[in-house]
Amino acid sequence: MTSPAVRITHPHTDTSVLKTYAELMKLRIIELLLITTLPAMVAAAEGWPGWWLVFATLLGGTMSSAGANAINQAIDADIDGQMARTRGRPLPTGRVSPAAVVVFGVSLGVAGFFWLWATTNLLAATLSTVGLLGYVFIYSMLLKRTTTQNIVIGGAAGAVPVLVGWAAVTGTVELPAWIMFAIVFFWTPPHFWALAVRYRRDYERAGVPMLPVVVGERRAMDHMVAYTVVLIGMTLLLYATGPVDWIYLVVAAVSGAAFLVSTWRLRSHPEAAMKYFTYSNVYLSVIFIAVAVDVLVLA
Repeated sequence: MTSPAVRITHPHTDTSVLKTYAELMKLRIIELLLITTLPAMVAAAEGWPGWWLVFATLLGGTMSSAGANAINQAIDADIDGQMARTRGRPLPTGRVSPAAVVVFGVSLGVAGFFWLWATTNLLAATLSTVGLLGYVFIYSMLLKRTTTQNIVIGGAAGAVPVLVGWAAVTGTVELPAWIMFAIVFFWTPPHFWALAVRYRRDYERAGVPMLPVVVGERRAMDHMVAYTVVLIGMTLLLYATGPVDWIYLVVAAVSGAAFLVSTWRLRSHPEAAMKYFTYSNVYLSVIFIAVAVDVLVLA
C-alpha cells in the first residue's frame, strides 16, 4: 500500500477535529446499512424486538461499519488523492495522519465487537467483525485494485448487517436472513457500477479496474440489468419464505418493476448514472422498510 506525499496539518478547533473524524466514518453510507439491519430484526422477532436491543445492535453495527470505512480510507489514500470525487477527504488533504486513521478504525472495530457481544450475543458480534474484516482485507486490500469483480465479491461485506440484525434477535441465522443478505448482495453491483459509470475517468486515472473502465459503459450496464433481474427474484423469494405477507409482496413487485425499467433505460442514457445511483438507494430502502411495515402491521 502506498500513500501520497501529503503535508499533515493539524486542525485548530474541536469542531474541525470532530468533522474530520465524522468524515472518516462515512456516516451517510452507514445510514443505509442500518436501514437494512432494523427490518431484519423486526422480521426475526416477528414484531418489534424491543428498544434496547434495537439501540444496542444499531450502535454496535455503526461502530463496526465506521471502523471499516476509516481503515478503508487509510488503504485507499493514494487512490483518493488522484480522484476528483475523493481528493477532499481527510487523508488526501492532510488533515489527519494515516497512523491515526488506522488506530481510530481498529478501535471502533474492537469496540463494536465487544459492545455487541456484551449487549446482544457472540454470533452477532462475530458476524459484524467478519463484515469489517471482509471489507478491509478482501475488498480494499485484495480485490479493488486487481479485478473487475471487486465490488461483486467485496459487496458481501455490505450485506452482513442484515445477518447481524437477525442474529442479534434469535442467536441464529435462518433462511430468510440469508435471502435478505442476497438482496443486498445482488443490489450492490448495479448500485456501485452506476457510480463507476459517472466517475469512469476518475477510476481509470487511479488505475482501479472497475467494470465500466475495463469493458466499457454499455457492457457494464448489460451486467447491471442481469444483476437487477436476479435482485428482483431475490425480493420475491423472500415472500415465499414466510416472514412477510401481501403488503411486502405488492411493494416488492411494483418497486422491482420500476427499478428494472430504470436500469434498462440507463443503457441509453448513461448521463443519468448519478440519478440512477440515488434512486437505487431509495429502492433498497423501500424494500426493507416494506419488510418492517408488513411484519408490524400484519403480525
